[in-house]
Amino acid sequence: MSVTGANRVSATVVIERAAFPQLLDALKTARYKLLGPKLVNGAIVYEELAGAGELPAGWAEDQMPGVYKLKRRIDEALFGYTVGPHSWKKFLHPAVAVLWQATKNAKGFDLAAPPIRAQKLALLGVRPCDLHAISILDTVLGRGPYKDPVWAALRKGVFVLAVNCVEPGGTCFCASMNTGPRASFGFDIALTEVVEAERHFFVATAGTERGSAMLEKTPHRPARPDELDRADQLLANAASKMGRKLDTTGLKELLYRNHEHPRWDNVAGRCLSCASCTMVCPTCFCTTVEDTTDVTGRHAARVRKWDSCFTLAFSFIHGGPIRASVRARYRHWLTHKFATWLDQFGTFGCVGCGRCITWCPAGIDVTEEIGAIRHTESAKSRKEAS
Repeated sequence: MSVTGANRVSATVVIERAAFPQLLDALKTARYKLLGPKLVNGAIVYEELAGAGELPAGWAEDQMPGVYKLKRRIDEALFGYTVGPHSWKKFLHPAVAVLWQATKNAKGFDLAAPPIRAQKLALLGVRPCDLHAISILDTVLGRGPYKDPVWAALRKGVFVLAVNCVEPGGTCFCASMNTGPRASFGFDIALTEVVEAERHFFVATAGTERGSAMLEKTPHRPARPDELDRADQLLANAASKMGRKLDTTGLKELLYRNHEHPRWDNVAGRCLSCASCTMVCPTCFCTTVEDTTDVTGRHAARVRKWDSCFTLAFSFIHGGPIRASVRARYRHWLTHKFATWLDQFGTFGCVGCGRCITWCPAGIDVTEEIGAIRHTESAKSRKEAS
């Protein structure tokens, strides 16, 4: 049955598990390059996919501070994991980008910006937290008077197949950040995967006309009330069992008031300043620029690469770095995510995906660090009140 008329975009339908590969086939027929989760070297990462057969069916992860381990599920859910070390920014804000190239000629140099070969990309399995992360980077890199041309070119025409979270990981706190577990915007199609003893199906909602067109090419039928209720139940259960929680009430002001809190020294004693948290973060966008040349001196290029505010050289200006200590760098990063980002862009810079907690080799937990500062201040207020 097709979705037609005024309800094309908003209709919610059911796709049986056996028919799901046809949705990806429809995207391939429309010349989209499929990018999605894949089991590689002991982790679930985002790579190019040939089809549904490469999805990590039956796999999940255990995630805790500094811990990531794959495990087998008791079922064959295609999207039964949470998030891995990669985020979707690797495809839209690449780790290395050539800004311009110069080639020597008889009179000097020919300067040119290399063409950005943008492809039609289909992002498969985008979690709601990552939808928010893409939206945040849209604001940072894609709007305003100084748009990033690389982001703008790669972002254009991207098809987003979102998957609602029904089983959050041990470091997730998207419910606290109001970024999940249900997708509410930014998708062409949103799926909720339902795996039962004798049934395996997807509740699918189109968010755009483009999404509706792909659903029309996939066997489906209208969702029954009991199927909608089951999907809603799974999402409500997910929201209630997040691995972490964070109280965001007055958070910006809390951090501004505690710029000299002793907790910054405590965390600096554990932080390795390795930049792992910023590399896995789906919203960190810091870069540096390098000028390169070949041994002949005939070819030169300016290359942009990911960088991190955790590196000593990142804040280097004449005379030395502004943030010379690990304490200062960690404080800057966390305060930016949860305070100054609000002043700059009107939203938190954190989406609650938990990657920074999982992939920190020291197991540093941002929710714990913020909670410790809040607890100290609350205890002080109670003492003064008494």
